[in-house]
Amino acid sequence: MKPVAGRFTARTVRVKAPGKVNVSLDVGPLRPDGYHSVASVYLAVSLYEEVAATSTETPGITVSLSADSTLDLDAVDIPLDGNNLAYKAAAIMADVSEHATGVHLEITKRVPVAGGMGGGSADAAATLLACDALWNSGLSREELAHLAAELGADVPFSLLGGTAVGLGLGDKLSPALAKAQTHWVLVTADYGLSTPEVYRTLDRLRDAEGVNATEPTGVDPQILTALRSGDAEALSRVLVNDLQRASIELAPSLRDTLGIGESHGAIAGIVSGSGPTVALLADDSLTADGLAEDLRRYGLSAIAVHGPVPGARIISDTLI
Repeated sequence: MKPVAGRFTARTVRVKAPGKVNVSLDVGPLRPDGYHSVASVYLAVSLYEEVAATSTETPGITVSLSADSTLDLDAVDIPLDGNNLAYKAAAIMADVSEHATGVHLEITKRVPVAGGMGGGSADAAATLLACDALWNSGLSREELAHLAAELGADVPFSLLGGTAVGLGLGDKLSPALAKAQTHWVLVTADYGLSTPEVYRTLDRLRDAEGVNATEPTGVDPQILTALRSGDAEALSRVLVNDLQRASIELAPSLRDTLGIGESHGAIAGIVSGSGPTVALLADDSLTADGLAEDLRRYGLSAIAVHGPVPGARIISDTLI
């Protein structure tokens, strides 16, 4: 369809961006600024958020959730105003784009909310790329990554995808050359965990035990070696998440989920990030599919995924 001269023609750019699991997460002590330094290995997995950005003749940014979402939208509290990370991403893009119009963002939610998988960050990354294309901003991926870092530590990774090492607040990313596939089952919860609360709980547990955590400076090279070769057995021996015990302290049922998974064929399990999503490592895709089916018989919400997968990318660009 060609635009008619003198008449506004709407255009929709649709982008998908992956959620992630933290294959490892080392957490340093509480810093004077209230944050914690981390050393983490991020793996982008095949569970995607989608954002459809449509230009509007009316100025401003509006947000809605798609009926195609696989999450129970009635059970989650997702802001549709300036508190939404995708809204903030569109606002940043409007500030740096010469030809910004109004925009409506329709988000298809598939990554659990407050589940430690970076779903909101995926929305933001997808929005940055969609608005860049919609408004012909012409920003490079590196420039988009700088904007992404302003929105949160996980946003640049969702833009990048693949496998990466994150240092500092998790925002200092170094891509890792690990293209071999590993297979996982994600067990999602019908509740969320507050990331700040999980970190506070870890600090409390450490204080009670007299543990003096040290600043993390890098990740275990054995993790990257296992990911590069796709050696699930080797990877199972080096999975680590310093936040896991804090997440279990706040949600004890996570321990049961890990136990059920490992008793039904997972070779290892880990709470992803601050939880409550549990990532169970499987030998191969067939085992992952069978494990997910077994867990669903227990009434658990389980989905088989693989990684690494690419970061945010445009899947359609159409005039309306």
